[in-house]
Amino acid sequence: MTDVDTLNESEEGATALIDALLDGQVIALLVQNLERLDENVKEDSDGVHNTLGIIENMTELRNTVCQAAGKQGMLGWLLRRLKQKPPYDANKLYSSEILSILLQNTEGNMGQLASCSISIQPLLPGTILYKRYDPTSSDELEFMENLFNCLCSSLMCSPNKDLFLKGEGLQLMILMLREKKLSRRSSLKVLDYAMQGGEGTENCSKFIEFLGLRSLFPLFMKPLKGNKKLGSSEDQVEEHTCSIIMWLFRNLSGNLKGRLVQKFVENDHIKVDRLMELHFKYYNKIQECDAKIEREKKELQNEGETVDEVMEDEFYLRRLDAGLFSLQLIDCIIMEVCSSGVASIKQRVITLLNQHGGSMKDIRAIMREYAASVGDAKSKESREAEKKKILSLIDRF
Repeated sequence: MTDVDTLNESEEGATALIDALLDGQVIALLVQNLERLDENVKEDSDGVHNTLGIIENMTELRNTVCQAAGKQGMLGWLLRRLKQKPPYDANKLYSSEILSILLQNTEGNMGQLASCSISIQPLLPGTILYKRYDPTSSDELEFMENLFNCLCSSLMCSPNKDLFLKGEGLQLMILMLREKKLSRRSSLKVLDYAMQGGEGTENCSKFIEFLGLRSLFPLFMKPLKGNKKLGSSEDQVEEHTCSIIMWLFRNLSGNLKGRLVQKFVENDHIKVDRLMELHFKYYNKIQECDAKIEREKKELQNEGETVDEVMEDEFYLRRLDAGLFSLQLIDCIIMEVCSSGVASIKQRVITLLNQHGGSMKDIRAIMREYAASVGDAKSKESREAEKKKILSLIDRF
């Protein structure tokens, strides 16, 4: 009855059905039914699968169903199901998929994981298996990725960052970075989310104390190649690595920050060389993208069309796809290391810029654009504080 293709045949009928189901607290009833099913019995196991299918169909038809599912007990059931043995089966895969859907862009559900009754911590045991073990099938690989995506979504809620640290999630992700398994890429992404923002300060400090730099910088110097199975590219690995380093600079102080700066001095500034290599890689990509966009704008103007706000947004998204955000992260790191008080670092940066036809002016321009576009912070005060930090870096550069 809730099949998406069937309901799409009549939008009015679909709306009426979803309204009636939500008014009748159908998700709470489904959760009660799930609690009494025994998956050791095939009919009950099929019933669990079909119930999850109903939830998925409803979320596809209306996003607000995600919030309702969280309030009516679905999150708790899914987390309990993920804790059950065996480590992986078909219903566990489906449960991880539904949990990922319920958490994505649903702040209320992310926040629920910080409550006493529902916690982020049940997600961590499921990932431990993949520290030294690779999934054996495409379905199990999807299950593993769902678990890590759920962690990333939950870490967008500040209280969950503390729970992640208390649950030893940080240590686990650092250990995964050291292992040459498929989970290595996913753990890098989770660490990125855990250390973002001012709320990630404690995780940044502990990352240094837990010797995370030893695992991070080998990936900075030689990133993992793209993996079609995971849908992961080398550029994505570079973005997450640079994001972590940028937030480490932003959130650390004193001796801990000094240990980070020292990484860019050791071995005759080899990491500064790599940093500048990344700068030129992404700067050239953006230059090519900008040139193409300018040609398209001229063609539109010659045809008498106006480049409106919608088109400008599309052009900006294309620049982001070309690597603008990675370039902004890289240039932010360049400014941080040059402002660290170690004269040899800044001298090396200037030398490399001169050798490759670059300039300090280019980096300042990129960072001014970044400061102008800061808009992800949750409040006006946070946005202004972030903008002020970036402009202060530019002034010191």
